[in-house]
Amino acid sequence: MLCRRRDHVEVIGTALQSRAGGAGYRLIARRLGRDRFTVRNWLRSFATLADHVRVHFTAVAYALDPQLAPISPAGDVVRDALAAIGVAVRAAVQRLGPRPTWPLASRLSNGVLLNNAICHLPRPS
Repeated sequence: MLCRRRDHVEVIGTALQSRAGGAGYRLIARRLGRDRFTVRNWLRSFATLADHVRVHFTAVAYALDPQLAPISPAGDVVRDALAAIGVAVRAAVQRLGPRPTWPLASRLSNGVLLNNAICHLPRPS
């Protein structure tokens, strides 16, 4: 689960990936069986915090794997943030073993992936 969110992180993660793939919030809401305003709120929250998310997960990725190659830009801030989440999750899986992607991403963000508290997370050492 994510802090201050009723829906499971896997549902929200699916919405974020769908948006990065070009789907609109109404279509995503229909596919997920969720209220369109809720989905729109998730997408807006993530877009607002995307640069902080990117910075946080990039730091996590390099803390888990200092030999990691540079993370290539994906084209926009939301896709860049999702790419950084993906790289960090892969680094965590290599170090810790198999884990489901979105629950692991939630743990790596201390549950605040869509919350402005992510701006205040300490960088991993």
